[in-house]
Amino acid sequence: MTMKGKALFLSFVCTLFFASFISAQTPGATNQTMTLEQCIEYALKNNIQIKQTELNAELSHITLTQSKANLLPSLNANASHSYNIGRTIDRFTNQFADAQVLSQNFGVSTDVNLFNGFQNINSIQQNKFAYLAGKYDIDKMKNDVSLNIATAYLQVLYSMEAVDNAKNQMGITAAQVDRTKILVDAGSVARGTLLDMQSQLASEELNVTNAQNQLDISYLNLAQLLNMASAEGLSIVKPELNVGGDALLTATPSQIYNSAVSNLPEIKSAEYNVKSAEKSVDVAWGGLSPRLTFSASYGTGYSGASQRFSALPTFQGYSPNGDITSSGDTVFSPAFSSGTFEKTPFTDQYKDNVNKSFGFFLTVPIFNRWQTKTAIDRARIQKLNADLTVESTKLTIQKNVQQAYSDASAGLKKYTASLKAIEAMQESFKYTEQKFNVGMLNTNDYNDAKNKLIKAQSDLLQAKYEYVFKTKVLDFYQGKPLKF
Repeated sequence: MTMKGKALFLSFVCTLFFASFISAQTPGATNQTMTLEQCIEYALKNNIQIKQTELNAELSHITLTQSKANLLPSLNANASHSYNIGRTIDRFTNQFADAQVLSQNFGVSTDVNLFNGFQNINSIQQNKFAYLAGKYDIDKMKNDVSLNIATAYLQVLYSMEAVDNAKNQMGITAAQVDRTKILVDAGSVARGTLLDMQSQLASEELNVTNAQNQLDISYLNLAQLLNMASAEGLSIVKPELNVGGDALLTATPSQIYNSAVSNLPEIKSAEYNVKSAEKSVDVAWGGLSPRLTFSASYGTGYSGASQRFSALPTFQGYSPNGDITSSGDTVFSPAFSSGTFEKTPFTDQYKDNVNKSFGFFLTVPIFNRWQTKTAIDRARIQKLNADLTVESTKLTIQKNVQQAYSDASAGLKKYTASLKAIEAMQESFKYTEQKFNVGMLNTNDYNDAKNKLIKAQSDLLQAKYEYVFKTKVLDFYQGKPLKF
């Protein structure tokens, strides 16, 4: 090999290596063969709808925490630093000030809701029930995802068996084509017989292609439910599916329904929503009650216009003030020297300007434009709607159980009949094939018998998986794990 050839070969190997490395790092790619339980476990960890439902439950928990915190007193601190320019009355000196005045205020305040018609208590209960309903919504979403995964898993199994059946039939026809070629070459059979067999083989090759395409689509649907980037490398374990009547004999539709009502999370969620709606009515009624609150505050401040004496005035004696008495005597008034002023220091003002207050405040609702009445009516309607949701959910489950039971019974009967039909069809085809091989039957009759056998196999396969799926639905309603 030349140096150039070696370089091209090395480049090709490196390209393959990096391509395989990148493919292995592709998110969602898997080479694992997964059971139904593993598929469900994977989906429960990665499904977006489940994550969104969990976030909604977390929001409900935050709302519950806040409703509990509403029982606590509030505590707020405030501060301000401002300048006033122009004529104003200083709030600390109560005098007019014309110059720029600096003002500072500091304070803390608290409020305690002593009574408000038990609205806070009822809100806590309302949000608690809403949170519990949200947790059961998560379980319901997980059940829905698990059932969808089981459906997609069974569809893959069905498609796999359909591919195997199509390949088996194509193999039989291919063998007949080879045999017919030999007979045509020997002059024992007309060439038209070979052409008919080749036409049948082409039709069955198309059946294999269609079945394989359906299998690929089934894998893609399963991968999408698993939230995988692609179905590449995904494969599943093929279990032994035993078809029998045991699942139908262990429980009646009424027993399955009672079990479903007792265990399914959507029922519990709907019931907790009813309790939440009941407390919502109590909260609305609390709006008619008087409200009693306690408030207290502590504050102080500083004003740049506040002054105090730095030196007090001194007595200077008496001096005439210009007034004369009625008898002609001069009036004397005491004279004082002017005192000096300085700004009152920060610390002294903060100590002298302290203000404290506290009090109880009672508010009695008299008329608020029917807002409280409207809130009560709205809460009552929501409670009635929640009651109807419970009934609707139960009716839906009852209908689904009865339908699944009926479908499973019909599926078992169809499977039993199809099994008998295919046994008879296989014997008939075996006899037809023997007659065709000795030249007692033409290709049209042979192909017709073979197509009937293919249809019988397809009917049997369909009946089998319809029955298996419906029995899994009945197991689901009874709280049994979804597994094979």
